[in-house]
Amino acid sequence: MSVEFVDTNVLTYANDGGAGLKHDRSVDLLTRLFADGNGALSIQVLSEFYSVAIRKLDMTSEETERAISHLSGWTIHRPAHADLLRAARLHRRYKTSWWDALIINSAIELGCSILWSEDLNSGQRYETVRVRNPFV
Repeated sequence: MSVEFVDTNVLTYANDGGAGLKHDRSVDLLTRLFADGNGALSIQVLSEFYSVAIRKLDMTSEETERAISHLSGWTIHRPAHADLLRAARLHRRYKTSWWDALIINSAIELGCSILWSEDLNSGQRYETVRVRNPFV
């Protein structure tokens, strides 16, 4: 089974107890990915999560660091120069935002079949990766 890429919003909702159904679905998804050993993300996702957790979730730096530390066993994409060039081509080809192109490229580079995100069109295929919205 291939790894499944998780976007920042899934991590954010999983750590937001006030997010209702989105919290529950995010926790369920992350729990499954932890159990199966199929979770994947990128340095970009971890960086964005840190920023959002501190600013919007009022988590402390220590709490956020612990949350990020729990993900250390996941497959983590660390983009290099060539990844930026590939993301630029994805950005042009699919007319996505630059930041979404970086996410898509990371999912492709890790060999993911699924990219879990509410920010991209659910069902959309980007080369070998299909977007799925865990909240619909």
